[in-house]
Amino acid sequence: MATEQTIELRDETGRHTGNRAVTELAIGGMTCGNCARHVTEAIQGVAGVQSATVSLDAHQASVRWAVGAKPNLAGVINAVKEAGYEANVAEVNGHEHGERKLAGWQINLWIGVIGTAPLMIGEWIFGLALERWFQWASFLIASVVQVFAGARFYRGAWRQLKAGSSNMDTLVALGSTSAFAYSAWALLSGVGGHVYFMEAAAIITLVSVGHWMEAQVGVRASSALQKLLNLTPPLAHRRNPDGTANEVPVAELKPADVIVLRPGDRVPTDGEVLEGDSAVDESMLTGESAPVDKTGKSRLYGGTVNLNGMLVMRVTGVGEETALANIIAAVQRAQTSRANIQRLGDRVSSVFVPIVVAVALASALWWGLAPESASQVHGWFRHFLWPAHLPQGSLAAAFIIASAVLIIACPCAMGLATPAAIMAGSNAAAARGILIRDGLALEKAGLITAVLFDKTGTLTIGKPSVVAETVQSRELAAGLARHSNHPISQAVARLSSHPAEVKDWEEVRGKGVVGKLQTSNSKFQNSEEEQLTRLGSLRWLAESGVSLESGRAFIDEWSAQGATIVGLAVGKSLSGLFAVKDTVKAGASAVVERLHRQGLKTYLVTGDNLRSALGIARQAGILPEHVFAEVRPEQKAEFVKRLQQKGERVAFVGDGINDAPALEQADLGIAVSQASDIAREAADIILLNSEIEAVPESLGLARATLRTIKQNLFWAFFYNAIGVPLAALGFMSPVLCAAAMGLSDLVVIGNALRLNRWRL
Repeated sequence: MATEQTIELRDETGRHTGNRAVTELAIGGMTCGNCARHVTEAIQGVAGVQSATVSLDAHQASVRWAVGAKPNLAGVINAVKEAGYEANVAEVNGHEHGERKLAGWQINLWIGVIGTAPLMIGEWIFGLALERWFQWASFLIASVVQVFAGARFYRGAWRQLKAGSSNMDTLVALGSTSAFAYSAWALLSGVGGHVYFMEAAAIITLVSVGHWMEAQVGVRASSALQKLLNLTPPLAHRRNPDGTANEVPVAELKPADVIVLRPGDRVPTDGEVLEGDSAVDESMLTGESAPVDKTGKSRLYGGTVNLNGMLVMRVTGVGEETALANIIAAVQRAQTSRANIQRLGDRVSSVFVPIVVAVALASALWWGLAPESASQVHGWFRHFLWPAHLPQGSLAAAFIIASAVLIIACPCAMGLATPAAIMAGSNAAAARGILIRDGLALEKAGLITAVLFDKTGTLTIGKPSVVAETVQSRELAAGLARHSNHPISQAVARLSSHPAEVKDWEEVRGKGVVGKLQTSNSKFQNSEEEQLTRLGSLRWLAESGVSLESGRAFIDEWSAQGATIVGLAVGKSLSGLFAVKDTVKAGASAVVERLHRQGLKTYLVTGDNLRSALGIARQAGILPEHVFAEVRPEQKAEFVKRLQQKGERVAFVGDGINDAPALEQADLGIAVSQASDIAREAADIILLNSEIEAVPESLGLARATLRTIKQNLFWAFFYNAIGVPLAALGFMSPVLCAAAMGLSDLVVIGNALRLNRWRL
């Protein structure tokens, strides 16, 4: 698969700073973590490549090009081929690629089973192992298995040899060939004794079984992503200018097209309701089971289902611009990404195969040249372990035990440990309406110790209203407030339907708004200073020379109730006060309590005065000493840094443009669904439903994923640390080693898939 997209880069103000191309490739021939490392290094060595992310589990590579660089796809493909792997540039669906991979291993499996089964029956049931005719029959059958089922391993090992490298194919090819070559020599030379054709065929067969099961699990895992890809319907009912409607392919839709949605129709793309009202099922995007009512101007998202009414919608986004496309891209990015913890496995894998080959060679020399010493050591360990049947003769022992070492040490489980858990974790999160940017975000989320909440729109509903006032001219206040998008300004603006006209209007970020009254609308005409009016925080008004003493009783009363006090000043005189109160979200206290049960500390940061902030914190269950009040937007990142300097790993939960610096500074940024585009871009995790109930769930799932990664890596290391010495001492036959290797892969994958059933 080779797809290319362009990502627009913007700074924190939203200004366009350039484009970066991203190319997706399907990589063939990877069998272990060492392979993924080699492919990554090969791609990153191509001029113009900014970075490369290679997924062993998905057999994909995501190539990010430097800003302004011209993508050199041919150079990347050549680099991958020179490293001993394949890069496929065909436009192929990833799920179909997995199906073909599964089918390929299934052919290997049938050849191996049909060939190996009669050999096992002949040796283990009928005791024909030493019969000459059976040995010749075994030679012929094993040859077929080696040539046809073993071809994939030999091709992979040959590509690695030409590139001066090695991987799992190298170990399988060497192990199977060792057993087969010794047996062929013993048969053709007439030496006699036991031959190991059955073991040679069984190695190929059992390793193929492991790969087939891995492919089957991979197809099942990718089916979650495939369900997202299949959400968009192929056709839509587009309304013509004359009022009629006809079916058109969704790919032909353009912004501003008008679409008719009947009950049961799936929404073809993003848009807004023009006519009608209905309930829409958005569970496949947000994880929320309750239908959402849609009326005029309501947002609609591609892939959701219109349930019970007729709707007419206007298309606002198509193709890669839709919310569903962004979710799919994010899930794909997460599944193909790498976490820092994976570097441990990569470092081990980079030296693992050469070390194993050296151990196998040393075992062969030991059992071949000093069989008595090897047998004595084996006999001593036998008292503590279990009786094992050793090969007859020193030469046979050298070949077969070396083969066992090569087979049991295949580093497949080590390579699957991290990507399998990341894929399962990102799928489980997406199903719950939690969008995780990449594997690094999952890893960071699992290490969080403190959660810092923004107040407005995050802990609170974000739609404050004026609950008390002492102002004489609502029109004046509304005239100043109506041009601002700040929730508090909008609450004041709603007080009057006839706002006064102001000139030289300006918004002072994090403080308030200022302007001059038009002469025709004001009785204050003595001087320019008297025409200057301010609406904003009490601290700002005081800094501007406005006395607040006349309103002290009002301020104290409503601040104690958790309200935000906004002052209106004309010149240096206080003209009135507004008590603005935002409602704490219904589930906020439960969210904070669940975070506390997880052992996390919670903090609140807000631009409100301390009394208002403490009132909100008290309702949410946040400790008073964990409240940061009267914080300007640009200072939020400083408070994050202050916690980090105390040793905390901080997650910041926010939704506004002014939260972007804090989201970037935090160890983990979490944006709620109503967040601005800039906040979403800065965040590591996006909650697709507007409520914050998903915060504990997202952090809990991330911790479970990180725990699964550590468990998988421990199992992979433990398996090899125990298995290689046992094989070298002669306690594990090649057949048992092949089965154990396949079992280790299944343990890692099965442990990862448990995340799909994870519950907080």
